[in-house]
Amino acid sequence: MDLTKELKEVLYGQGAALVGIADMSQVQDCDFQTGAAVAVPLPENIIVDLQKAPTKEYYDLYYSLNGKLNEIVMAGEEFLRDRGFEAYAQTTDRVKVDQDNVSKLPHKTVALKAGLGWIGKNCLLVTPEYGPAVRISSLLTDAPLICDEPVTHSRCKSCSLCVEKCPAQALKGTLWEAGMPREKLVDVEKCYKKQEEIMYQATGIKTDLCGKCFAVCTYTQRYLRQSEDNLE
Repeated sequence: MDLTKELKEVLYGQGAALVGIADMSQVQDCDFQTGAAVAVPLPENIIVDLQKAPTKEYYDLYYSLNGKLNEIVMAGEEFLRDRGFEAYAQTTDRVKVDQDNVSKLPHKTVALKAGLGWIGKNCLLVTPEYGPAVRISSLLTDAPLICDEPVTHSRCKSCSLCVEKCPAQALKGTLWEAGMPREKLVDVEKCYKKQEEIMYQATGIKTDLCGKCFAVCTYTQRYLRQSEDNLE
């Protein structure tokens, strides 16, 4: 069995729903040649509730999924290190963000290079399978892995549901292309300020979580319908 297949099996075995391998050799500020991106979807009932308002259940799930993702990428790091390669899992305790809430190497960058999806008009990773209703993480390595095809263009086309439903009216309706700065897509300050406001109103918790822009996405809605069909 080849190394790439083995690594993917480890990550899926730990609970990843999506796994992709990224060529990181041309990415600025990255010291590794390859990376692995992983994603886990949010449960359907949480997404349905978020179409109305953020919830305490979403708040709790947000942090529990971060913990699950940490376990997944750490398992990948251990697997690669045991085989003599350098590896670095980008866990929540290792990733540092600046005053603009941006990390040195965002998980989204790895996910795009790994072909998991594209950046939507909501400035989130949109996957074909689950829409943007996912939490993601990443793992960097010098292992010679077989890379997946990167995504470089948006598939949102003329859809602007997330833009229309954004409580902050912070989304600009721009179609993403690779290398585009997030300021072209979203007014970050307006977004964070409104998230804190509506989260506190709905739950009494002071934090910047909302979720409406990914809950209403047409790709997310397709995921919900497919889940309902599978139950019938």
